[in-house]
This record gives sequence, structure tokens and C-alpha cells, in this order.
Amino acid sequence: MASVEQCEAALAELADRLEQYPREDRQARIPDRSVQLTLLDLDVTFEAKLHDGQLVDIRQGRVDKPNIRLTMNSDDLIDLTDKRITFSHAWATGRLHLDASLRDLLRLRKLM
Repeated sequence: MASVEQCEAALAELADRLEQYPREDRQARIPDRSVQLTLLDLDVTFEAKLHDGQLVDIRQGRVDKPNIRLTMNSDDLIDLTDKRITFSHAWATGRLHLDASLRDLLRLRKLM
């Protein structure tokens, strides 16, 4: 089981990875969304915002009605950010549960 600190670092890495895309592409392809990530094994929930093509305001907490809700274990988050598994594989095998629109699902798989 990964620690909360490792998961925070993984989320920061995802935010940095998103920053590597050209700004115009990010703004055109990624609409503003509220995001909630629950790590079941740690009993921790993070909230963040996709705003202006960036992942911002990452912190522990819950969003009242998130546009995108992800649920997984901490090790799976680490595996995703380290690219040991793909977003599609994690979702298809049940390691990642997602509550979002189909359009958001397709956008997310490109980010991870």
C-alpha cells in the first residue's frame, strides 16, 4: 500500500504531465471539471479541478457533486502514474472505477 504522501506526489506528477501538452491543445480538449479521487485502501479522498487545461487545487477533501469521480487503491494510482498499467486496462479490469460522462472518460484516458 502506497502512502498518502506518495499519492500526493503521483497526483502532482499527473498535473506536471498535463502541463507538457501545448497550452492551446489542453484548453481546447479539456473542459473545466471538478474531480474527486477516492483511495479505498487509505480511506482518503482528494479533490482537484481541471481548469484552463490544467489540473489545479489538488488537496484532500470532497467535492459536493464532482463531474468526474475516480475510485481505486493507492497502488493502482502509483502504477498508473508510473505507466506500469494503462488507464484503459485499469478501468477494464476493475482496478479503477469511474463515474463520468463517456466524453470525459475518453479525455481522461489520454491524460493518464
